[in-house]
Amino acid sequence: MTYFYYRNKSRKFQQEVSLNKEKLEHKSTEIVELKQKVSASYNDLIELAKKNDPLFTSFFIELYPDFYKKLKRIQPDLTLVEKKVCFYIKLKFTTKEIAEYTFVSIKAIQNRKNRLRKRLSITNEVDIYEWMDRL
Repeated sequence: MTYFYYRNKSRKFQQEVSLNKEKLEHKSTEIVELKQKVSASYNDLIELAKKNDPLFTSFFIELYPDFYKKLKRIQPDLTLVEKKVCFYIKLKFTTKEIAEYTFVSIKAIQNRKNRLRKRLSITNEVDIYEWMDRL
């Protein structure tokens, strides 16, 4: 009797292991697909940014909702242009790249970054890129 009990228990255990392996493989596949979607979305966002496409802002907010909420909480009165500069900074675009993609001078972007520092209370000792990254 004991032999059959353990044999039965062993079969159930093997079935559970097999089922868990299948679930794990399915989850792994889902994770890979999700990573691919995120990567594609990020690449699409970068392309929209480079084209200065009007969809850039809404797509950025969709991909980084927490960043946008925190930014609004700190300074709810940011203009659209200021928000876009923040988004470009979050994506690690240089001042030169931001100027090129938004069709303004480098000096204009530098001025906007300085105004953002004041509006967001970022001291000169703090790197604005690191500050945006931590936000």
